[in-house]
Amino acid sequence: MGSFGRNHARVYHELQQQGQGVELVAVVDSNAAQAQAVAAQFGCKAFTSVAELEGRVDAASIAVPTVHHLSAAAALMATGVDVLIEKPLASTLQEADELIRLAAANHRVGQTGHLERFNPAVRATVPLLTRPMFFEVHRLSVFTPRSLDVDVVLDLMIHDLDVVLSFVKSPVREIRAVGLAVVTNKVDIANVRMEFETGCVANFTASRISTERVRKVRFFQPHEYVSVDYGRQDVLQIRVAQEEKFSLDELMGFSSSAGAAPIPGVTMTKPPVLQEEPLRAELKSFLDAVRARSKPVVSLDDGRNALKVALEILEAIRDHHQRAGIATAQ
Repeated sequence: MGSFGRNHARVYHELQQQGQGVELVAVVDSNAAQAQAVAAQFGCKAFTSVAELEGRVDAASIAVPTVHHLSAAAALMATGVDVLIEKPLASTLQEADELIRLAAANHRVGQTGHLERFNPAVRATVPLLTRPMFFEVHRLSVFTPRSLDVDVVLDLMIHDLDVVLSFVKSPVREIRAVGLAVVTNKVDIANVRMEFETGCVANFTASRISTERVRKVRFFQPHEYVSVDYGRQDVLQIRVAQEEKFSLDELMGFSSSAGAAPIPGVTMTKPPVLQEEPLRAELKSFLDAVRARSKPVVSLDDGRNALKVALEILEAIRDHHQRAGIATAQ
């Protein structure tokens, strides 16, 4: 029942209040006072161990520190509980593989909590995808004393890695990365250049020590540019007709003309976006998968794929540190 676990409880409670066919039965935290406070707020039971949930619940969100994901999920799945596991899925690929194995062995639904996949702006962008070839991604956050058990790559950038991987649908060919520990003993700011087998290139920047909050992804595909603002839940699409080509003089004329007349053959649109809290959309999707016994929108395999790339980025950062003679963050 940390900050994000409390949010999960809040949304489940809201869905219950709205008659969405779900009941928030209990919350769990090793800190009894914390569990009781949240339980009192949302009208449910409070427990201090996962074992106390046995026989009481059908599904659970796991929002404990990453190093405890496997133990918590294993205990729940063994007793017939479907699980949504917050990102990153696990600390290691071996743990991720074990989670996938346990879900299959116990016939459980397992979903990874990659929240931005349920951002209305991201959902509105999926139908626009043709052949993305270049991404520029920025995720900057003001420093807060949370999720400091992992590097910024696993804390923040992994959201964007998952989204871009789902957009490109191609194996990664090459990763170059630089990152630095600034205020913690782990990487706090990172920049990554990634090339996919399709030839698509993606640049990622993530920082948890910024003075401003930025969450944007921009990408180019043939004759098209798309800009997605996660925070505003907003999408801008600019298209250029394939046959249109302009001389420099023509372009200068367009830009300097009175009233900035539109450039012929260029259309600028904002696709409709259905506004919704991403966490609400995520938990509704999880519950739908539980009821239908279907594969979640963001599967455990998806979580493993994003984790694999994130760990490769951290290895590339360590390699860069070695070449540059920089002490590696622990």
